[in-house]
Amino acid sequence: MKLSIGYLYPDLFNLYGDRGNVKCLEKRLQWRGIEAEIHPILCGDRINFSGLDMICWGGGPDRGQEIISGYLKAIRHDFRAYVEDGGVVLAVCAAFQLLGRTYTMREQVVEGLGILDIHTQWQPARLVGNIILQSPYFKAAIVGFENHAGRTDIGTYPPLGKVVFGHGNTEQSGYEGIVYKNLIGTYLHGPLLPKNPEVCDGLLERALKRKYGDQVSLGELPDISEHRANHYMVERCRSAEEKHTAIHFGAFGFGNSRKAGKDNKRESANTCRKQMDRTADGEKYDE
Repeated sequence: MKLSIGYLYPDLFNLYGDRGNVKCLEKRLQWRGIEAEIHPILCGDRINFSGLDMICWGGGPDRGQEIISGYLKAIRHDFRAYVEDGGVVLAVCAAFQLLGRTYTMREQVVEGLGILDIHTQWQPARLVGNIILQSPYFKAAIVGFENHAGRTDIGTYPPLGKVVFGHGNTEQSGYEGIVYKNLIGTYLHGPLLPKNPEVCDGLLERALKRKYGDQVSLGELPDISEHRANHYMVERCRSAEEKHTAIHFGAFGFGNSRKAGKDNKRESANTCRKQMDRTADGEKYDE
C-alpha cells in the first residue's frame, strides 16, 4: 500500500514546526511497512488533486496569506471537489482560516477558498499558549500550542474539541477547530501530530480506507514516547491552571471569610483536576 501526501506551500506556511506533521505522517506509515510519497507543492505550482490521498497545510504569517490569496482562486474549484469527495485534509492555523470565506485583517479583507462557510476576524490581542482539548472523535486528550490573532466563527460546523485549557477558536466559544467530512482544521501547532498519535492515525486510516476500502486497518504502534509527551503536556497545563487558580483567589479574596476563600480555591482546583483527569483518561465531553 502507498499514500501520496501533498505538502501545501512549505515556502510560505511552516510556522512553529508544522513541517513535523508531514514527517510524522510519513514515519507512522513507514513503521507499518506502508510506502509514503511526500509531494511539496510550492506557491504557484499546479496541483493534481486526483493524485493526492491527503493534504497537509501548515500555519503562516498574515503576509503569507496575502501572497497566496491570489493563487487560491485558481485551485478553489478543484480543492472544494477534493474535500467534498472525502479527500483527507489537515489545515493548521492560517490554512484553517483560508479554508473559509474571508479573513478580515486590520486594513484589508483576504479572500479564502470558501470551502467552508466560516469567517475569521483579526483582533489586536493574540491568543497564545498551550492548549488541551477533549474531542468526541478521539479517546486521548489533544494537546498543542496556539498563537493566533484571528477569531474564527465556525457557525454550525462541529468543532474538533472542547477547550479544557487554553483559548480556542474565539476565546469565548469554548471550542477549538473544525471537522467537516475528512477535513480537520485547527489552530494547534506543536507540531500537532507527533504529540497526538491518535489524531495522526485517524487521518491516515481515513486516507487508506478511501483509497483501498473499509477493510483496511492500521496496526498498533507502542507510542511510549508519544503518550509520555501527551501526558506531560496535560500535567503541565494542570499545574499551571491550579497555580493560576491559587493566585487568583489569593489576590482577590473571594468569599465572606478566609475559610470561604480557601474553600472556593480548593473547589476550583479540584474541578480543574477532575476535568483534566477525564481528558487524560480519554473520556468524551458532553455536548
